[in-house]
Amino acid sequence: QVQLVESGGGLAQAGGSLRLSCVASGRPFSNYAGGWFRQAPGREREFVAAINWSGGSTYYADSVKGRCTVLRDNVKNTVYLQMNSLKPDDTAIYYCAAAPSGALRLGSPALVKYDYWGQGTQVTVSS
Repeated sequence: QVQLVESGGGLAQAGGSLRLSCVASGRPFSNYAGGWFRQAPGREREFVAAINWSGGSTYYADSVKGRCTVLRDNVKNTVYLQMNSLKPDDTAIYYCAAAPSGALRLGSPALVKYDYWGQGTQVTVSS
């Protein structure tokens, strides 16, 4: 079992930045690919970004490409999502997820099966 805990959400102004963190416990996070998803009120959950087990490959949704960076520190068992140039449309609950280390090679990072999910952290961007 892997437990994921997100933090770093909060209220930001449009154009500002936030850095989300996802700390894993139970098993080394280096055994897993990491993903970030978000869900806004009244909308379906959507893929934001993913990173392979080593950090050597990253993937982004078109809506955040160029504004967000996904990083990981396997020593700290943590995956990060650095969000810059925030927009009100970025307002959502952000969830961290973990998939088996080879999963991202098998299909779209948005569609592979993530076995573990965090509880989410709220991000609110004001205009």
